[in-house]
Amino acid sequence: MTEYTSGRHFLQTPGPTNVPERVLRAMERSTINHRGPEFGRLGLEVIGKLRQVFQTSGIVGIFPSSGTGAWESALVNALNVGDRILVTRTGQFAHLWEQMAIKLGHDIVALDTDWRRGADPEAIGQVLRDDREHKIKAVCVVHSETSTSCMSDVAAVRAAMDKAGHPAMLMVDAISSLACADYRHDEWKVDVTIAGSQKGLMVPPGLSFTAMSEKALAASRAGGSPRGYWDWEPLVTANKTGFFPYTPAVNLLFALNEALTMLLDEGLTNVCARHDRYAEATRRTARAWGLELQCADPAAYAPGVTAIRVPDGFSADKLRTVILERFNMSLGNGLGRVDDKLFRIGHMGDLSVLQLTGTLTGVEMGLRAAGIPHKSGGVQAAIEYLSGNA
Repeated sequence: MTEYTSGRHFLQTPGPTNVPERVLRAMERSTINHRGPEFGRLGLEVIGKLRQVFQTSGIVGIFPSSGTGAWESALVNALNVGDRILVTRTGQFAHLWEQMAIKLGHDIVALDTDWRRGADPEAIGQVLRDDREHKIKAVCVVHSETSTSCMSDVAAVRAAMDKAGHPAMLMVDAISSLACADYRHDEWKVDVTIAGSQKGLMVPPGLSFTAMSEKALAASRAGGSPRGYWDWEPLVTANKTGFFPYTPAVNLLFALNEALTMLLDEGLTNVCARHDRYAEATRRTARAWGLELQCADPAAYAPGVTAIRVPDGFSADKLRTVILERFNMSLGNGLGRVDDKLFRIGHMGDLSVLQLTGTLTGVEMGLRAAGIPHKSGGVQAAIEYLSGNA
């Protein structure tokens, strides 16, 4: 028998995130006929609200999948097998997207980073200027790299592409930035934006989203790679009718509809400001502890997650284990080349000031219990900041 632990579990990973009670209750509704008129109305309502969050007037497709499925949908619809794409290796998720592209037969041009900053728009622009034959068909950028807590400036990347006069499409992974940071699919002239349900959108895992431009749709209709389940064309019809070409995740859509209502009622500007505030409080706490942030560029700080390095010779995974076992809180682990070197505090989605300060208190107690060298007073730095910045 598992020993009971009193109190709520603190889920402070950067996805899945805490699901609000209102969203959980919405999921408890009886499943309805996904071919009936009630579902059609639900589908249209959800798509309309998603357009507001993506800030697009175009097609937003919904797949019953993780964000990885949305990655694949972007690659197989808008690109032909063998097409060349430009990727910036900003972290583990950029790496995984690149690896998927290789498996699907694409030719990769890669720009390396130290995983401590976002994509370099000028470097992207230079590669495109050098590509005089326009063999590069797409530029792939992770907006908020969840593994490193570094942001890339999508608007600046688009400006660099335009300045280079290059016709490549812009594809953006907004999985851990949508509904955490300002995102403007249409204004930034993004061709494909992908996202998932389990982060800023405050819904359990299981839904992915693809916003697509007319240019991307035209490329898909003109060719693309072999695909079946991931085909975009039926989603164009779905955007008109609210119905889907497969059995949809009905109860997750109930949840999504409620979560989108909450976000829009709060106001996207307020949502982004809240995330920025929590992120700044977390960074001030880490500095007060004397610990180093993984993101080395202040202009690239992510609003939904903060990655904090442990001192050399110490184990971030041991720290997370201590915190889980003693204080019933889950933190994100280091991934790829930063495995066991850092821990990640998720502060995205449904989170209050008291939850955040409780999270930071749990980390500070964990640092002490695990014997990680640090200074005291980190939580106090957050309290002073948050109490003066409502």
